[in-house]
Amino acid sequence: MAHLPQLRIPATYMRGGTSKGVFFKLTDLPEAAQVPGEARDRLLLRVIGSPDPYAKHTDGMGGATSSTSKTVILSKSERPDHDVDYLFGQVSIDTPFVDWSGNCGNLSAAVGAFAVTNGLVDPARIPDNGVCEVRVWQQNIGKTIVNRVPISDGQVQETGDFELDGVAFPAAEIPVEFVSPIDEGEPVFPTGNVTDELDVPGVGRFQVSMISAGIPTVFLRAADLGYDGTELQPAINEDPAALERFETIRAHAALRMGLIAKVEEAAARQHTPKVAICAEPKGFTASSGKIVNADDIDLNVRALSMGKLHHAMMGTAAVAIASAAAIPGTLVNLAAGGGRRDSVTFGHPSGTLKVGAAASEQDGQWRIDKVVMSRSARVLMEGWVRVPTNAL
Repeated sequence: MAHLPQLRIPATYMRGGTSKGVFFKLTDLPEAAQVPGEARDRLLLRVIGSPDPYAKHTDGMGGATSSTSKTVILSKSERPDHDVDYLFGQVSIDTPFVDWSGNCGNLSAAVGAFAVTNGLVDPARIPDNGVCEVRVWQQNIGKTIVNRVPISDGQVQETGDFELDGVAFPAAEIPVEFVSPIDEGEPVFPTGNVTDELDVPGVGRFQVSMISAGIPTVFLRAADLGYDGTELQPAINEDPAALERFETIRAHAALRMGLIAKVEEAAARQHTPKVAICAEPKGFTASSGKIVNADDIDLNVRALSMGKLHHAMMGTAAVAIASAAAIPGTLVNLAAGGGRRDSVTFGHPSGTLKVGAAASEQDGQWRIDKVVMSRSARVLMEGWVRVPTNAL
């Protein structure tokens, strides 16, 4: 019996923020996968090693968590004033599904570095030493992101002393700016309200804040679910009943936010919306053993991604947190002490994160002008990824 050889596809394995994923240039993909559709999805599933009933990703590049089952496709942008088009695919671990409904804010920090290194940025715009501003078009959500990539001797500088809670080692700092995460005329709050009552059959009735900045997110008070906001992953991820409650809440929030037409459709939209709990500042010991004092933070936030409590904080959820904190009356803003603010430092399972947002009110409607946070990124491996020919 003849056996076909494996496909050999150029790829780069990168960390961005507290996530990592497999990065591709669009033109390096097999022709059938250069366009959206089943061939592309099948290829990316096989690259990551999904679906895996053992939830280990042993036969792929994934890490069997929502932070590590990620793929990115990049191409030179033809949009005015943009360098690169960035498409993100969140690969399900145990089902044959790639979710294209949202962005990954953490991997957004790695896009500029990849673009510079792989010839997607005009060489005339890359200094010998200094900072290269890479303007990114995020295709999933149709938004602009700016990476300010440090350059040393004409190359991307990856090493440095910037420390990011949730990442074991320091690296070079990359400021990431999410420009107008909500378009003019697009509602920041899908229902038009900074808070709503969400009735979840079989679970309860909750006051929530539902926001679309960064990534669609529903915020609840931690106390309303029996938490204090200092929980680490085991407290939630090892409680099947809790995970089921969160997923039910997420499904009904998706319906209320207009993301799906009926609750059952939430199962096929795992990446969005996110569900998060927030609480007033309280000290805790992070997963690394780091002591976080109540005086170090404005509030605590814990967020779930792909059905599990995240080990740190998703970058796009951080955009949602900063945006909600900047608008008086949201649950996030109230947990942080209320009032107008242009930045917030919040506690998460791995430590803390500071993120800034500029919000303005016009004719009674809120808008988010920009959100800025610092991340880091690093190439972990580059070369070729191999998948069986029948992956397509």
